[in-house]
Amino acid sequence: MRTALVIGTGLIGTSAALTLAGRGVTVHLRDHDPARARTAAALGAGTDEAPEGPVDLAIVAVPPAHVATTLAEAMKAGVARGYLDVASVKGGPKRELEALGLDLTAYIGSHPMSGKERSGPLAATADLFEGRPWVLTPTRDTDTEVLNLALELVALCRAVPVVMDADAHDRAVALVSHTPQLVSSMVAARLEEAEESAVRLCGQGIRDVTRIAASDPRMWVEILSANPGPVADVLSGVAADLDETVRALRALQSASEDERRDGATGVEDVLRRGNAGRARVPGKHGAAPTAYETVAVLISDQPGELARIFADAGRAGVNIEDVRIEHATGQQAGLVQLMVEPSAAGALGTALQERGWSLRTS
Repeated sequence: MRTALVIGTGLIGTSAALTLAGRGVTVHLRDHDPARARTAAALGAGTDEAPEGPVDLAIVAVPPAHVATTLAEAMKAGVARGYLDVASVKGGPKRELEALGLDLTAYIGSHPMSGKERSGPLAATADLFEGRPWVLTPTRDTDTEVLNLALELVALCRAVPVVMDADAHDRAVALVSHTPQLVSSMVAARLEEAEESAVRLCGQGIRDVTRIAASDPRMWVEILSANPGPVADVLSGVAADLDETVRALRALQSASEDERRDGATGVEDVLRRGNAGRARVPGKHGAAPTAYETVAVLISDQPGELARIFADAGRAGVNIEDVRIEHATGQQAGLVQLMVEPSAAGALGTALQERGWSLRTS
């Protein structure tokens, strides 16, 4: 791949353009808002000048509702040898393209499974896709050359290719992406009218659950509007669990010992099923999940403290598998939770204490 045209210079489009430009590909940028394309160009993502002839690959990075019309216009203009979109929904756009009677040999659908709460070109980074799954949904007509271009794009972005059927993809993202967004927003919405005394008690748990609730509502309305059926199916199952859990909690208030026992069993059931589901989430590098042990260390909010604790862990010969920071409300301090292999936890704790760090029970 020597040339590419990115149509749509938001977070995903600009991030892909930054990556390609950094790998030596000549990237042309186009957006319905020329100012966004100029911004992306100023960031080093390519040029906002039109290509002189057909490019190797056109990457359509527009909202799902506009994918088919944007692709159709680009295909009819013959702007590229191959065409790929990066929308988060795949079945609908594919059917719209088929209904338009377009030759789909030059097209392949795709969806990089990465993003941020922020949107727009200024949020873009060249490493956004590294190590992340990038779904490819070829049609029965997709040409091998176009599939190879898509695989080259994924490789240049250092992502992990996953080939799926378009509708199977939509059902999957309804479960692992779209429903979590709605549930996160619903929990966060409970905080809107909450008393200030309650909000001040917010800890890491509520921060984790509501992190993605900061996402752009307009963007998510477009995404959910393109995949409403599968999302509604998943939410229906969540609603059933909620109903059962509410009944179980009410039973815990009963004067009857039998009802309280049944209530406790109901609550425990949903928690245990949650444990089982969480255990299936892939771990580091996409491998089977690993049960790490946490070493919690008190850390002050000062420049260089994180670098120092990581350096001390390195001197102890311990690899940090994951890390979280739990900030203390109203204090210039917090807890750094270092996740390590269980066999290394004791050695790390001892080494950090010898270097003056204060450990806390996680």
